[in-house]
Amino acid sequence: MPRQTKIVATIGPATSSPEMLERLIRAGVDVVRLNFSHGSAADHVERAHAVREAAQRVGKEVAIMADLQGPKIRVGKFEGGQTVLEPGQPFVLDAGYTGLGNHERVGLDYKELPRDVRPGDTLLLNDGLLVLDVTAVRGEQVHTVVKVGGVLANNKGINKQGGGLTAPALTSKDMDDIKTAMSFQCEYLAVSFPKSATDMEMARQLANVAGEPWRHKPGLIAKIERSEAIPQLEAILKASDGIMVARGDLAVEVGNAAVPALQKRMIKLARAHDRVVITATQMMESMIVNPVPTRAEVSDVANAVHDGTDAVMLSAETATGKYPVETVETMASICEAAERAEEYRLVEADFAARRYGRIDQSIAMGALFTAYQLGCKAIVALTESGSTALWMSRHRIDVPIYGVTTQRATLRRMALYRNVRPILMAVHTDRDEALRDAEALLVERGVLKPGDTYAITCGEPMGYPGGTNMLKVCRVG
Repeated sequence: MPRQTKIVATIGPATSSPEMLERLIRAGVDVVRLNFSHGSAADHVERAHAVREAAQRVGKEVAIMADLQGPKIRVGKFEGGQTVLEPGQPFVLDAGYTGLGNHERVGLDYKELPRDVRPGDTLLLNDGLLVLDVTAVRGEQVHTVVKVGGVLANNKGINKQGGGLTAPALTSKDMDDIKTAMSFQCEYLAVSFPKSATDMEMARQLANVAGEPWRHKPGLIAKIERSEAIPQLEAILKASDGIMVARGDLAVEVGNAAVPALQKRMIKLARAHDRVVITATQMMESMIVNPVPTRAEVSDVANAVHDGTDAVMLSAETATGKYPVETVETMASICEAAERAEEYRLVEADFAARRYGRIDQSIAMGALFTAYQLGCKAIVALTESGSTALWMSRHRIDVPIYGVTTQRATLRRMALYRNVRPILMAVHTDRDEALRDAEALLVERGVLKPGDTYAITCGEPMGYPGGTNMLKVCRVG
């Protein structure tokens, strides 16, 4: 069975060359992430073009996800690049200070911090490795006592335990970066630190306007990393095309122990709402410097697969790590092993409990049910928008789904859907001709052979998004 779970890889200094990009895609990367927290607009445009060219050489279309930086909630810079904080010592975070910091105080990139905290609050720095208790707020200065010390380096992040920082999700830099991302028509735009559906709606409006010259509308991914987003999760989901379980900042705000249950809840909710979901952060962290992962990392990736995630994501492992290709290959093998161990059983009660008001959704569900009952070799969705393939992919089934489309943008977007293999097909106006061409493509790829049965869905007349209205069961002659 081909791998169902998709792999998202961040590219950076270690993987920006044409050769490395090609090797990553051959190793199994389905989506390339461009991290807009680093590099210039020109860098991202150049890398996006390099990704497209590498994918073309490999003969596999991959999606590009532009990941916005979001608000810079960080400390400033230090003399010598870092300082050491000892437990019990006083330390001042000073929004009005513009010089280099030391062991007594440091400036802030986030100037609103003095208005967001009060005595008794707890601040967590550098992904929670350092803990400061707020003792007083005096003007632009936040006075703290170090509870858990350690090395604090330039521009490390700040979180408030329990959330409550007022920084908006979209900054002026993000708005410029959206324009850059639309210039190369990224398939997905990841929004950092959204707190509500309004944040996602604003991002969508900005992206649609910026993409208008190319008639391009990206899928929006909400990165769930603020505690305030948890009560708003369902509303955020409905305003997005998918979510990312961004376990780094989220764990700092809600506590490490709460994250596994939240991960399972978010994946389940996303699938129930027909949204995609990416599980991210430290999945193969040790492979930044080691050629093999830890056993705990193997279990972490496998558990995300069993939870039903669409994709697992690599960050520094492929951006700056020593073994980027090996990391992708290892992650792919873990996903495949986890999927082979699953017992795939289409739950018929799920179909009985839901009502579908749309013909195309009903056809998609009918194809799943029919293929499962008949033991079909494949499910083929002729789709303009990719919606039919997406709906099918929300249910666990061991029958591979092939999203066959005439639209290259749809082809790339489907690269993120679990258990969906995108295929590009020539434009047809005749339904029967399109069905024959789709079968020929699958036979050519070795998916189907004479005697195999498969279920295929399409719309008539051809070429209209949302027009799927036919299900047919075929046998290869």
